[in-house]
Amino acid sequence: MSEHLSQSNLLAWYAESKRDLPWRHTNDSWKILLSEILLQQTQVSRGIHYWEKLVERFPTPQSMADADVDEVLHLWQGAGYYSRARRLHALSMQVCLPMEDGGFGGSLPKTAAELLTLPGVGPYTAAAVASIAHGESVACVDGNIRRVMARQSKRVEPTMKEVEVWANAVLYKDDAGDWNQALMELGATVCTPKRPLCEQCPVSSSCTGIGEPLLYPQPKKVKRKRLDLKCALRFDANGLPELVQRGSDGILAGMWGPPMDENLDVTGLDLIGIVEHTLSHRDIFVEVWHGSCHRGTEPSDVAISSLDRKILALRGN
Repeated sequence: MSEHLSQSNLLAWYAESKRDLPWRHTNDSWKILLSEILLQQTQVSRGIHYWEKLVERFPTPQSMADADVDEVLHLWQGAGYYSRARRLHALSMQVCLPMEDGGFGGSLPKTAAELLTLPGVGPYTAAAVASIAHGESVACVDGNIRRVMARQSKRVEPTMKEVEVWANAVLYKDDAGDWNQALMELGATVCTPKRPLCEQCPVSSSCTGIGEPLLYPQPKKVKRKRLDLKCALRFDANGLPELVQRGSDGILAGMWGPPMDENLDVTGLDLIGIVEHTLSHRDIFVEVWHGSCHRGTEPSDVAISSLDRKILALRGN
């Protein structure tokens, strides 16, 4: 049974082989939370850059709660999935409320159960922060751990509940933080989706799927949606673009950019190109129409998404 995977082998491998990541040099739960929220949908190599910027500007929940959400979005620009930044700001404000008002007096709660009550914090993030920062004996479940579980147990499509049961069964309760990180590190660097390094795996002896690891688990089928938009790219006499702040809904909520919509009126404008942009579940195609405006905005002063930067770059082509 995969429940017999060697805890000592995995922990020894982790101590020797773990990547030197900046958030692994702190026990500050706020800084660990920032890393976990960033890494949900941002690659580690890019996540380090954004984490360092966020930690420098917002070293505490109070420092973020005192700032405007626009400043958080400005630092987040380029990291994508901007709803994370908005929820993080809302989280900081809730944490800094007095206890009697449902807050935590400026300090992140210590238990996974309490962390789960905060905006943008799901079971994985709550377990990761509680175990890594405070040593709570709670198992993490993420995509990396699901893949390790599927191969150890020879499961083609394990459900989230099955992965949770497995993760709880193998949990090293005396140091849940290092254990959870070790399992995730194994999935991220050795037990990888397409080219697993089985010969380097410290727990290969208990892996029942080692003969055909690519069969476990089967990749989830992602339904991709196409989104067609029109954008009005207008510049003033000084070459500054017309930028507007988007509303509180949608994939680019709160960010700034040229006016853009599915049914935008582009009468009198010239079509200068089509910008393609890919998100995890969506392919976006933007018709870019060029024109002039009376007064533009300096792009560096506001938070702009990667998609809008592509659009703004069209004028130079």
